[in-house]
Amino acid sequence: MEGSRYRIEFSHRAAKAYRTLPEDVRRRIEPKIDALAEHPRPHGARKIEGEQTAYRVRVGDYRILYEVHDRPLLILIMNVGHRREVYRRT
Repeated sequence: MEGSRYRIEFSHRAAKAYRTLPEDVRRRIEPKIDALAEHPRPHGARKIEGEQTAYRVRVGDYRILYEVHDRPLLILIMNVGHRREVYRRT
């Protein structure tokens, strides 16, 4: 899969959470999300316990929670937010 690009999609929840982030935080997070298309499991990404395809990436005090689907090549952003709130299930 070398050279393959993953398509990036946001869940409804993640899109809403992303839009509500402060602009300076969005500017820091956006390049990290874009980079997942080339490297879906970058250095520093951690697998989320109890989940088969879920990972998290840190951006300061914020987290990007996402799933990697290798067939088709898809990154599904599940949630984006401050570390204190992003893991809560509602």
